[in-house]
Formats: sequence, structure tokens, C-alpha cells
Amino acid sequence: MLNASDPSFPFPILIGDIGGTNARFALLVDVDALPQQLPPIKTGDFATIEEAMQKCILDKTPVRPRSAILAVAGPIKSDEIPLTNAGWVIRPKDMLASLRLEDVLIINDFEAQALAIATPAEGDVVQIGGGSVRAMSSRVVLGPGTGLGVAGLVFAQNTWIPVPGEGGHVDIGPRTERDFRIWPFLEPIEGRMAGEQILCGRGIMNLYRAVCAANGEEPALADQAEVTTSALTGSDAAAVETVSLFSTYLGRVAGDMALIFMARGGVFLSGGISQKILPALMKPEFRVAFEDKAPHSALMRTIPTFAVIHPMAALSGLAAFARAPSDFGVALEGRRWRS
Repeated sequence: MLNASDPSFPFPILIGDIGGTNARFALLVDVDALPQQLPPIKTGDFATIEEAMQKCILDKTPVRPRSAILAVAGPIKSDEIPLTNAGWVIRPKDMLASLRLEDVLIINDFEAQALAIATPAEGDVVQIGGGSVRAMSSRVVLGPGTGLGVAGLVFAQNTWIPVPGEGGHVDIGPRTERDFRIWPFLEPIEGRMAGEQILCGRGIMNLYRAVCAANGEEPALADQAEVTTSALTGSDAAAVETVSLFSTYLGRVAGDMALIFMARGGVFLSGGISQKILPALMKPEFRVAFEDKAPHSALMRTIPTFAVIHPMAALSGLAAFARAPSDFGVALEGRRWRS
């Protein structure tokens, strides 16, 4: 029987980042080992996470994990945790029983992203625009992907404390004349335009179709990849404007989050979309929108913004926590299940 007051997790530890489209895993054999990266799993290919983990991990490795620390895209409120943008329902008690685990911790996926920005390596981030990091100050991470994830990271009592939430669902509205022309063609959620309706993969298509409609044109591109690729090559004018507007709107929301958390330690953009459109984010639109927060524009100019280019940032954050959980203020109550 595990000691209920022990914050550590028995090795080997399976760490996982469970998104709306992909699930990524790695194994930590012991506290000193580097994470052993495992092949990513498409969530839609398996009915349950237990089936996916058994067939793709446990059946293919001689290492038998004793613990699992998983970051999931969705709020953790009970013993049944539905993913926000995928069909899986995470049931930790079932995982303990069917996968013969001793310890399971479930945290929000953007808590893991927040853990990763506590002390990122120099090669893991690229700065966008000006500003400088103030040590031991709050930070924010935003990740446009299948949805729009947001989390804060607060330094208090000599500890980095991740603050999860659903910040991607804040309202977003038009400001410029061009915005007002495009907005009537955007698809809302129950009459409301949330940040996630624009600032994610499907949001890019929502925005692209609205740009085309505002121009009186039929959309020529079929999916997000075509839009972003055409924008970066300059081969489609509507795609170019779409990604430019995407950068502007992401800058606005990132600036809002910086103000909410007073993120003098920096604002970090994570996820595959940010990496893919990094050339567009390096143009003026993102940073201008980020700083345009009168009466606090002078303050905003001092706050740095970064793109996270580490390919598995969430797993990096989970690994840091798994090795030394007492160094982080991660809430365990109601999110940890033990055999």
C-alpha cells in the first residue's frame, strides 16, 4: 500500500499528453533517466485510453510502469473525465485495475504546458518582439491547436504553481473596420464568439471562410494545412489575410492574458500551429496587437512573448514534475488515484 502522504510517484512512470487529436507518451525509468519517447497515438483510432495504452505501449515495451501522470484536454471534476475535443472518457480507477498501475495522476493539459515554461532551455523558445523576462514573475502559456488552451504559472512561496483554466473560451470581438466586415460571417457558439472559435485549427477555417465571404468569393482551400501553407507561400490572398488576422487576434488574447496574470515573466505560445506559422507571428501584427492595450501599452512593451519550439513541451513539463513533485505546487487532491 502506498503512503497517502508521500508526494512522490513510484518509478517507472508513464507520462502522457492527451490532446483532442493525438496522445503522446514517454517513459521515465528512474529519476535520473531521460524520457523514452514513444510513438504518438491518434485518439480517434481507439475506443478507450486503456485500449490505446495496452496495444501501443504496454504490449510493445518490456518496461512495466507503476505510475501514470497524464495531462488531458478537459476539466477534472470527478472519476470520469471526458476530453473536451475527443471521444475518450478517462476513468482512472479503470486504469488502475486494467493496466495494473499503482498510482495515477490526471492534470489539465495546459498545466503541463505551464510546467514546461518554468525554466525552458534557451533552444526551446524563440522570442517574438521586445521585452525582457522578470525573474520569478508570473507567466502565461497559450496554445492554439485542436482547441485554444490557456494556463498561468505563478511563483509564490518559492514554488512554481500552475493555474489551469478554460481561458480559451473568453469572448473575442471586432475592433477594426475590417473586423466588422468579417464578423457577420464567422460561425459562433450559441450566439457567442469565443476565442477558441477563431484561434485553433478549425478556427483558422472559420476565419478563412469568413474572409472569403466578406470578399464575395468562394473558398478555394479545403483545410487548415492548405490555408497556412498558402499563407506562408503567399499563393492565396485570402489565406494570407486569414493568417495575418489570426496573428492579430492571437496577439489581442495573449495581451489580455498577460494583463490578467501580470505576466512579467513572459507569455509563451505553444503547440503545432504556433510553430508552423512562426514566420507570420514574427511579423508586426502579433506584437502590435499584444501591446495595444491602452492605458497599459507602455507596460505591455516590457512583457516578452515567445514561441515554444520544443516538439514535446508538455512531456518535458510532466517529466520535470515527475522527478521532483515537491518542487511544484501542483494540486493533487481529487486528481490522484492510488491502488
